[in-house]
Amino acid sequence: MALKIIGAGFGRTGTYSLKLALETLGFGPSHHMSEVIDDPRQIGLWGGVATGKPDYDAVFAGFGSAVDFPVAAYWQEVLAATPDARIILSHRDADDWYASFSQTILPLILDKSAWPGHLVQWFELIEKVIIGKALGGRTDRDGILAAYRANEKAAMAHVKAGRGLVCRATDGWAPLCDFLGVEIPDLPYPRTNPRADFFASVKSGGDAARAAAAR
Repeated sequence: MALKIIGAGFGRTGTYSLKLALETLGFGPSHHMSEVIDDPRQIGLWGGVATGKPDYDAVFAGFGSAVDFPVAAYWQEVLAATPDARIILSHRDADDWYASFSQTILPLILDKSAWPGHLVQWFELIEKVIIGKALGGRTDRDGILAAYRANEKAAMAHVKAGRGLVCRATDGWAPLCDFLGVEIPDLPYPRTNPRADFFASVKSGGDAARAAAAR
């Protein structure tokens, strides 16, 4: 497994922008929920992870980095399997993050009647990964925020030890490039996936669904 970067930040913390940034800087392809949505093989592999039978070599074959869910729910296990990798915690103020998460990802998972038929297996997976693993089964505001803050606390231990970076989309290229030891590209830092596009992107499936990953 050749992962160099593991993203610890939950979806809706700038993860798709971070994916594009890492690929621009040469740390790609970057694994992201958009790689899983309409790929039966990835859905099956992550199903194995969710049931305690991970094959991380197969999951991340060909990828140089991984961000967003599902990896954000299992980043500590993936780090244990890839001890030389470094951590990037994509960060967003907790209340601001909850406002976005509770209006996009959460209701879409909870309302099973709205799951598009062609994406049912994917929804079943993300229910296990996000609700079951990342949030510890909690769907109430206090429980979700507690899980978010606990995840950030765990990742911050690696930041304080010099093995991680807190990455905010508003910070631009400089902190990320300094952490990775690369030059700042002559390009704007990626800005992607506004909240207004989320539901239409997920429900359309296929190529458009790739944009449905957490911002």
